[in-house]
Amino acid sequence: MRLLLATMMLARVATAFRTTTMNSARKSVSGQRAAFGTLQTSMNTRQPFLTSRQMSDTIEAETKEAPAEQQQGYQFAKVESKWQQYWEEHNTFATPDRRTTNEDGTVVRSDKEKKYVLDMFPYPSGAGLHVGHPEGYTASDVMSRYWRMTNHDVLHPIGWDSFGLPAEQFAINTGTHPEVTTKKNIANFKRQLKMLGFSYDWDKEVATTDVEYVKWTQWIFLQLYKKGLAEQSEVSVNWCPALGTVLANEEVINGLSERGDHPVERLPLRQWVLKITEYADRLEAGLDGLDWPSGTMTAQEQWIGRSEGTEIDFKIEGLDDEKLTVFTTRADTLFGVTYVTLAPEHPLVSAITSEEQKSEVDEYVTSTSSRSDLDRTSAKEKTGVFTGGYAIHPLTNEKVPIWIGDYVLGSYGTGAVMAVPAHDERDFEFAQKFELDVKWVVEPKGDGELNKEEAFTEQGVNVNSGEFDGMKTNKAKKAITSKLDEISAGGAKVTYKLRDWVFSRQRYWGEPIPIYFPVEFPDGVDASSVDPKADGCEHTIRYDQAIPVDEADLPLELPEMDDFSPGDDPAGCLARAKEWRYFQKDGSWFARETNTMPQWAGSCWYYFRFLDNKNSEQAFSPELDEDWMPVDLYVGGAEHAVLHLLYARFWHQVLYDLGYTKHPEPFQKLVHQGMILGTDGEKMSKSRGNVVNPDDVVDVHGADALRLYEMFMGPLEAVKPWQTSQVAGVVRFMNKLYNVVQAAVDNGDSVEMDDETTRILHKTMKKVTEDIESMSFNTAISAMMVLTNHLQGLKGNVPREAAEKLALMVSPFAPHIGEECWSLLGHGESLAYHPWVEFDEALCIDNTVKMGVQVNGKKKGEIEIPKDADQDGAMAEAMKQQSVTNFLEGKETKKIIYVPGRILNIVAK
Repeated sequence: MRLLLATMMLARVATAFRTTTMNSARKSVSGQRAAFGTLQTSMNTRQPFLTSRQMSDTIEAETKEAPAEQQQGYQFAKVESKWQQYWEEHNTFATPDRRTTNEDGTVVRSDKEKKYVLDMFPYPSGAGLHVGHPEGYTASDVMSRYWRMTNHDVLHPIGWDSFGLPAEQFAINTGTHPEVTTKKNIANFKRQLKMLGFSYDWDKEVATTDVEYVKWTQWIFLQLYKKGLAEQSEVSVNWCPALGTVLANEEVINGLSERGDHPVERLPLRQWVLKITEYADRLEAGLDGLDWPSGTMTAQEQWIGRSEGTEIDFKIEGLDDEKLTVFTTRADTLFGVTYVTLAPEHPLVSAITSEEQKSEVDEYVTSTSSRSDLDRTSAKEKTGVFTGGYAIHPLTNEKVPIWIGDYVLGSYGTGAVMAVPAHDERDFEFAQKFELDVKWVVEPKGDGELNKEEAFTEQGVNVNSGEFDGMKTNKAKKAITSKLDEISAGGAKVTYKLRDWVFSRQRYWGEPIPIYFPVEFPDGVDASSVDPKADGCEHTIRYDQAIPVDEADLPLELPEMDDFSPGDDPAGCLARAKEWRYFQKDGSWFARETNTMPQWAGSCWYYFRFLDNKNSEQAFSPELDEDWMPVDLYVGGAEHAVLHLLYARFWHQVLYDLGYTKHPEPFQKLVHQGMILGTDGEKMSKSRGNVVNPDDVVDVHGADALRLYEMFMGPLEAVKPWQTSQVAGVVRFMNKLYNVVQAAVDNGDSVEMDDETTRILHKTMKKVTEDIESMSFNTAISAMMVLTNHLQGLKGNVPREAAEKLALMVSPFAPHIGEECWSLLGHGESLAYHPWVEFDEALCIDNTVKMGVQVNGKKKGEIEIPKDADQDGAMAEAMKQQSVTNFLEGKETKKIIYVPGRILNIVAK
């Protein structure tokens, strides 16, 4: 047990832990164990590093076998069951109303500050929770409990992101309806969360699969549609006929599906797209003023990818009515263009290609069609084919050869790039491989030499650029952009890496998209005499005439089906539900949309529904939006740093523009908990066999022990390995605490606090309060361990006041033992809303200070003296140290160097 947690007490390097990699965490498994650190010498300051001796002493104190009497008394299973039942029966954590109406009709608003504390709600998988999941939930629960005790109105809800592929895949494999599987999984998750004593308001519970929830998700889609932000588009996707589904780029490797190695083909597919790009500037600007991790802010900015540059039009030889448009951030290099490269899927490839090159180009286009975008852009070797066509340079009128290359994507930008091999590394490699011209048009500033063995990509001075020679890079950019604008061949342009959001899924288990289309029959066919549901009935679905479902007809529910497999039709399995898909209205036939929404949809707005989850008339009321939004603390994994947060902010900003919320951003403060790895230092997964079930830990040690251990493992943001054996350390702390309180109960009011205990108590209250505020939970727990050890050392003479304060402080972390101790101390009601502890700042400042005594610059002893002691007083105390007087014997004191509170150095000869 001496290896307990070296990472944990290093709270002052929390920032460094944010960048801890999983590799470094794996390396730490054998050598790093967090120390049960002592804070007694630093409770009035920020937590410093602990010395090796302090670590060793505290580890020894906390991990040695406790005396038998310390193991008795606290029955965690009975206590935890008791208080969980109490909280449920008394609805202890019900969300308070922030406005009440008097008999005369006047509305009274709460004068308390509010705290909306939100967890990224879980997907209820069949495996249930593992011990990594409760870390973030415990952190948010600590804050919720603390804020209730500091006189805040608290909203702390939970729910389920319950649509998803795992339940559908299970349905495909077993025939069990996804709804049945989902409800079973939710029940298990709910049991586990209640078992851990989280103070959720369960009356606020929602699931994205609930019919009422689906109704309002569909309603929001219709608002997007009406605002022109939802539209149909043909999107090139990765279609796998064998799996019967569209695959993400990451799921395609060398033209084959990652699962099963089945052939994948790129084909255009009708998809619903949300025009998130129209909010790109807003999404970037809205980050200002948010209290988010800097890495997440950067990730959002990079994903949005705002780029200011120039759009340039190249005419095409032989195609007078067509042009190629490219975007560049280096317009200053325009005179260095020696070729243009198109994506193989660019719509003009066929028209540009010469007869002589047609066969080679067609073969190349076919070979690249099965490769995903990710596969193409990540390939080290760039490939390409000359089309035989030429573009016309907009400023020199020179002919520029047009190539196609797989590293250019039709889905990104314009699908065409101007190639400047002298000043772009990728273009340089491509030009060398295919022996294309290289023109140098930028040179280093000053006396720098140009190395023509590689691309020069830095800023410099223009050369070989006609009237723009001698201009520095930024000036040349502006001048050339202005020239292009003047001759109507381009101009300034802002672009984004952000792509519009492909919103369709060809699966069953998702929200139906509330759109339908007219059905037409061949000329002369009477619509009343035919049925498009019948096999062989010739008809056409007019996808170009989308009709939104009337809001009064929501929700549009999924049909009952027995076969949930996608099949070989890219339209998805709902296309087979003909009785559901086709319907008549006013004598005409219509067909419903068979695409469903992605799992992201439900998680884009769930924080709103928590406000008003029983409202059947509105998604949420304006009053509750005003009362509770925005979310004050949002806790979740960093893996959601980009997509979920970006999509949720997009929906939120649309609802803000439509007047449904008064708040421009949803999440004011964001915290990412670090990943808890398996004991082998790897991410927990069934396949690795390193998953630890919290049920097993709770059965042996109790829920409070699990909560305390997870908060004590290290800084919340750090990646850290799980070690079940170390849970015993916090169990011993809990046993000590319980026995200390029991001693205070036995003493009644007969024991008064001495000065030392008073000061330690107030330092602890200050430390714990400040550490909770900063979410430095591991050091807060350490401070309580120090106080508990001190009280235990009083040999049963434990003051009641100290025991009460300790019970209050521990309760946000370990609520069951906190409540039980509070009850033992004679309180009849829960401590959940009891005022938080208050400390006296004056009692947190030491009146004495320890300082070293040096003789001729070498430490010979240590003294403890009053902070304001003068030199004479310090010397008097030093002369009591035999180690000092022995060294001074026979010597004459020449000089005394005294810095109060810091150093006493005696110079003697």
